Amino acid sequence: MKTQHRVKSELTPSKIIEHLNRYIVGQDKAKRSVAIALRNRLRRRALPPEIAHEIMPKNILMVGPTGVGKTEIARRLATLSNAPFVKVEATKFTEVGYVGRDVETIIRDLTEFAASMVRKRMLADVQKPALERAEQRLLDAMLPRPERKFSMPDFMKAFTNREDDNKNEEEPEEDYEPKIEENNKTRQKLLEMLRRGKLDGRDIEIEVNDSMNSLPMFGTPGMDVIGINITEMIGGIMPKKTKKRHMKVKEALRILQQEEAEKLIDSDAMGKEALEMAQEDGIVFLDEIDKVVVKGGSSHGPDVSREGVQRDLLPIVEGSVVQTRYGPVKTDHILFIAAGAFSGVKPSDLIPELQGRFPIRVELEPLTIENLQQILTEPENSLIRQYEALISTEGTELEFTKEATEEIARLAHKMNSEMEDIGARRLHTMMEQLLEEISFNVSDMNTEKITITPEMVREKLSGLVENRDIRRYLL
Repeated sequence: MKTQHRVKSELTPSKIIEHLNRYIVGQDKAKRSVAIALRNRLRRRALPPEIAHEIMPKNILMVGPTGVGKTEIARRLATLSNAPFVKVEATKFTEVGYVGRDVETIIRDLTEFAASMVRKRMLADVQKPALERAEQRLLDAMLPRPERKFSMPDFMKAFTNREDDNKNEEEPEEDYEPKIEENNKTRQKLLEMLRRGKLDGRDIEIEVNDSMNSLPMFGTPGMDVIGINITEMIGGIMPKKTKKRHMKVKEALRILQQEEAEKLIDSDAMGKEALEMAQEDGIVFLDEIDKVVVKGGSSHGPDVSREGVQRDLLPIVEGSVVQTRYGPVKTDHILFIAAGAFSGVKPSDLIPELQGRFPIRVELEPLTIENLQQILTEPENSLIRQYEALISTEGTELEFTKEATEEIARLAHKMNSEMEDIGARRLHTMMEQLLEEISFNVSDMNTEKITITPEMVREKLSGLVENRDIRRYLL
């Protein structure tokens, strides 16, 4: 079937994997699956509406031990595609009818995140006009405009004496116009000084919105399901309060610019765009999905956060409508990525209907010694680079030899194999143990360079690795 519609985005699967490789080591199968899923979303957006509506996302189930990169893959994918993204733990939800969070709050959180993204972009777009308005408000505070005096109406003069009449006579035109012209010239000079920063350190008193007037409205969870924002409703009835504050001109300009930018945002347009983003581009990462699975697929007694949660998740993943304060959100085209270690249960223990909604199943491999060493050194802002940057602030260069990183990776792999396998998270504890003394003493040292050798690694970490009593209390 030939089509005239082509994907305009240059975000190809190979480029997606190339981006993920900068932050995540190994797990090529998982990267390949999410890259294809993301590209298919872009392909669907390029199709005519009548067929695009029928193409559903292929949700992904990631199976693998903790600390191997499941969450990081989903998070980096959302960042790359600039899509609304929420990470939730399945264990935090309860079955509908019980006290606790119900699964529909996932979609509301996703919509709020999308609204936050749209709002941030809209605020950036109106900064220039907002600054101009803020400058005028600041000038009004420094140099108020001359007010024209008007005469009292004739029917009121019967109730006043002649002296009062003289006080309220209309100001002659020839006296008022020069004042206006002089005021405008002075304001222009002040504006030029303001823009050059010559007034930044001057004290000024301005009126700003009283943030204490915006009190949070407490109510039952899920009140936004009725589509009413109580805070906005009350705010529409009660006028906004302002208060006078003393501050520097530079700070006053920043605050006034924020207030003016908020006024320039179209709330209706923001809500509409947020709904569109959440529905078409949203990504939900369901972590710890295995913790709501009952071994053998059958429950022996009430458990409000297990099989009941699976049944409640089913319509959300399958496609339903969830009410939010911005309007109804259809979940048909939201991409769901579920993940779990599945150490005590199997993916087949999920209820069959939910299994069918995650057609792509990817197994993530435990990390090898080579993977652990790569995690230490290769990704952007890797663990070693982070510690090198921290120590450099004390005027000392921290350096790791290649053999030292190999030794750290070897010891971490040994602990993972002999104890609970927590993947790359083991490296964090080992690095802290290794550099504890250096981090404490480096502020008082006058050393230009510290080199971490494999002998130093063995000296600092061998006791941790070999002593089983210590390992009970350290990761």
